[in-house]
Amino acid sequence: MKALENVQLPIPGDLVEVGHVSGAYGIRGWVRVHPYSAEAEALLTVRTWWLDLPVCHEIRVVQARWQGDEVVARFDGVNDRNAAEALRGAVVRISRGHFPSLEENEYYWVDLIGLSVFNLRGESLGIVKGLMDNGAHPVLRVDTVMPDGRNKELLIPFVSQYVTAVSREDRKITVDWERDY
Repeated sequence: MKALENVQLPIPGDLVEVGHVSGAYGIRGWVRVHPYSAEAEALLTVRTWWLDLPVCHEIRVVQARWQGDEVVARFDGVNDRNAAEALRGAVVRISRGHFPSLEENEYYWVDLIGLSVFNLRGESLGIVKGLMDNGAHPVLRVDTVMPDGRNKELLIPFVSQYVTAVSREDRKITVDWERDY
């Protein structure tokens, strides 16, 4: 049986970064995970995560739950605070195939990053470089180039009042927004 423990499983090609281990939680091997999205359902429901410390490897999640604005999790084989603390800084990835399905007009943040943003007149406003949560709603972080050549970040609320269409197939988001807002 020992020989099987050293077999490296193939790393899935659809892994998505969903957070990182921010430290130990308690003395029994639990870890704190800072999620990269306010909607971290995958961290709570998926039981197989991939961590990149010491090398990218699969780990079985025994339990996971919210603790404040972080998720705390207990892994199979991580039984004390020292083992949990050794995982601090590990990036948490989950296979996209294990993500919970979405309702119509719902999106995973990772699917929006890299999409082109256009206003209602068809003018390119830039590329989504990330999202953030301001407590009330998500906000698109769009890198744009101003007419004078300066780079600027546009912050566009990701709400139906401003976002009129999202097409993952066309890699495009249409917004009721102007470059100088």
